[in-house]
Amino acid sequence: MKVISIKQPWATLILEGLKEYEFRSWKTKYRGEIYIHASKTCDNKNMKRFEKMNLDFPIGMIIGKVSLDDCIELSQTFEEKLIKDRPLIYGHTKDRGGYAWKVSNPEYIDFIQVNGKLGIWEYKN
Repeated sequence: MKVISIKQPWATLILEGLKEYEFRSWKTKYRGEIYIHASKTCDNKNMKRFEKMNLDFPIGMIIGKVSLDDCIELSQTFEEKLIKDRPLIYGHTKDRGGYAWKVSNPEYIDFIQVNGKLGIWEYKN
């Protein structure tokens, strides 16, 4: 199954259904189910913003799966709409550039301890 590694807190926020777009500098043609791997390194600056949510932020493992539905080139208008609709989730950065990967149907799975990789990678049970 395809996997994408994402730093915490973003991996958990995706699986909680709070973050529907993952931002990347590159586009992908892949569509379908994809595992979410929580990287071993965290975005410590942004972890503090979500402390009060009382969520678990595991690292170094596959923690769930989503459907990767679309890959949208970011425009200023689109980014401003995301920030306006969900300032806590998307308002930490402006002028990201790149692409927004639209995800849906988040679902936790039994965690799988595994090292992550760059890009979209393959996990074989």
